Amino acid sequence: MSELRSAVEALRSETLPELPDARIEEDFAELQRVVDLLEVERLRRLAEIERRRLLERDGHLSVASWLATTFKVGWGTAREHVRIARALEEMPETRRALESGDLSMSAVRVLVAARDSDPSAFRRSETELVEAARIHSMQDLQRVAAYWREAVERERSLEGDEKLRERRRLHASVTLLGLVRVDGDLDPETGETLLTALRAVLDAESRSRREDDDRTPAQRRADALGEICRQWLDLAERPSVAGERPHVTVTVGADTIRGDSGGTSELDHVGPVHPETARRLACDASVMRVVMAGRSQPLDVGRRTPVVPPAMRRAVIVRDRRCRFPGCDRPHTWCDAHHVVHWADGGPTALPNLVLLCRRHHRMVHQPGGFRLELMDGRPVFRRPDGSVLEDRAPP
Repeated sequence: MSELRSAVEALRSETLPELPDARIEEDFAELQRVVDLLEVERLRRLAEIERRRLLERDGHLSVASWLATTFKVGWGTAREHVRIARALEEMPETRRALESGDLSMSAVRVLVAARDSDPSAFRRSETELVEAARIHSMQDLQRVAAYWREAVERERSLEGDEKLRERRRLHASVTLLGLVRVDGDLDPETGETLLTALRAVLDAESRSRREDDDRTPAQRRADALGEICRQWLDLAERPSVAGERPHVTVTVGADTIRGDSGGTSELDHVGPVHPETARRLACDASVMRVVMAGRSQPLDVGRRTPVVPPAMRRAVIVRDRRCRFPGCDRPHTWCDAHHVVHWADGGPTALPNLVLLCRRHHRMVHQPGGFRLELMDGRPVFRRPDGSVLEDRAPP
């Protein structure tokens, strides 16, 4: 390993602008090749660490936990590395082709994903699939793997739908910056249910989509999934857990909710969020007061109280009916009751100070440097970031 470090240090000491073009290209090609070889050896040792159960020495329950904790690797990445390391132990043809330089790690990931669908079928077809990986581009290899999986599924479907259902899985893990990575396979019935629900939300959004909506299709699907989850959490008949109905919880300091940018705010699962996110969530939420004596020493906990009482919300819905942002017609079930003057800043929770805003436009109004909303003669006025007024539709 010391020789390896010495070789890396020698490369780092070179002045790249002084090297000829041919040398740069040769070095890059060799480094690309060596990186794949090093990755193979790293994964081989990861599989050996799992086999020897070295992770148990520090109390870890899985090698993914050991990898994520010891080397500060994201949980999703750690699970993927463990999955590939285990698979390569059972993929001799693939590993030999990788070690000889015929395959890249990208191709190996495609083959590992194919193997996950049916390890025994992959074992019978590994030679042909490895040969396809040698001669095809990544895009074509993905198509070959997809066709192979389809053929395997067709054979296996003869065994009944329950076999297919047994392969369902869903992973959701927090990654860097609080992003949540979602990955999984759904059985046909559940998958159809999800696609139908997503399509329903997307179709409803398309009727009120603005010309300046620059979201990608993937971003719109992500927002649609969030809306589906949000509406389920809003259901009155949802089951309770530990005596409470499931809900999104944000813990925020009193100074932060009053607009102090130096304060802290934190969600239960994904961790710290921007203070303005906490103010937006607090616009239309239930609030529980916790009096602290120093760090982590609660003195008193108050009752959970809705900021906007149900009767007040109903009055806002009767008046506004839908999102009040100009040009938007998302229904009230997709909306929050927004305080034009935030209640933490002294704004009253009263009908003249409340406006229905869909979740997306609510976020845009709270975004620093974004759209602004103010009351003029009792009517909401929306302004662009440059200060110009957006024409509002007539009040209901």
